[in-house]
Amino acid sequence: MTKNTFIPAEWEKQSCLWTAWPSHPHLWEGGLLEQAREEVANMVNAIAAHQPVKVLAFGDAAIASAQSHLAGYVQIVPAEFGDIWLRDTGPIYTADGRALRFATNGWGEKYVYPFDDQVGDTMANLSQAPIKRFDFILEGGAIEHDGHGTILTTRQCVLNSNRNNWTEEQAFAAFKQAFNCQKVIWLDDGLDKDHTDGHIDNLARFVAKNTVLCQSAFGDDDPNAALYEKTAADLRAQGVEVIQAPSPGLVHDAQGEMMPASHMNFIITNKIIVVPTYGTASAGEAVSAIAQLFPEHHVFGSPSNAILTGGGSFHCITQQEPHYG
Repeated sequence: MTKNTFIPAEWEKQSCLWTAWPSHPHLWEGGLLEQAREEVANMVNAIAAHQPVKVLAFGDAAIASAQSHLAGYVQIVPAEFGDIWLRDTGPIYTADGRALRFATNGWGEKYVYPFDDQVGDTMANLSQAPIKRFDFILEGGAIEHDGHGTILTTRQCVLNSNRNNWTEEQAFAAFKQAFNCQKVIWLDDGLDKDHTDGHIDNLARFVAKNTVLCQSAFGDDDPNAALYEKTAADLRAQGVEVIQAPSPGLVHDAQGEMMPASHMNFIITNKIIVVPTYGTASAGEAVSAIAQLFPEHHVFGSPSNAILTGGGSFHCITQQEPHYG
């Protein structure tokens, strides 16, 4: 980590991982609430065996459910929040122990829930992290940090008129102020049907300095085949080393609607990497490709079909807090 680094890379040492328990039945219709809870529990229990995990739960019923699903060493924290997407609504923690807080507008006014604009303060206060506020709109899943002052993002989300309606120059100035970043690598679009307007953590992830993992098409009917090809080409054109792993391919929900399924929405912790899987034949190869990049971690796939119906996966529902000192 260089002296200019403001946000550690995700693979740097963490003091804990934050996540949230599916707590609102009306957001998980069609019998998906219990399935989502099982998927979250599988992730949490695996990670919590190796590092602290703090799980927010909203309401007595949700707290009781979390207690019944989670290992005894998991810290369950009663708290108010709108939905479980803490990557976007929670703070971004800095290397020197601060909590950066940004404005939120429900992913471009599409999903505005009570308390989503407050949960970041709750987490920061529980962490005893001084809050530094910025008045521009930003979700944590819209940006990737390499730990060396470079940010990876998409124009579709960050420059969207439903957020800040920025130019690239305005976005870079804001990122430099907030993150002390030295460079922004721009990609155009995120996955088709992505509820977030193209968050980067569903498309491409830093796995080392100047090295990005992204997906390749899986199956002749992969709806994002052209996007994956363009993403890799655009990254290489900007001098980035590119590694590819197969995508899940075409994934439908119970109603037959195409879903923005991605193996890139994995979460890196101190000892464990959990890769979302969706019952497709590419899962094993994708997990193996990620495992080769992180030989000191235990990397495994875990089902995330129900969580995906809410709009994301394991990376979207978590936020790491760095180890300080």
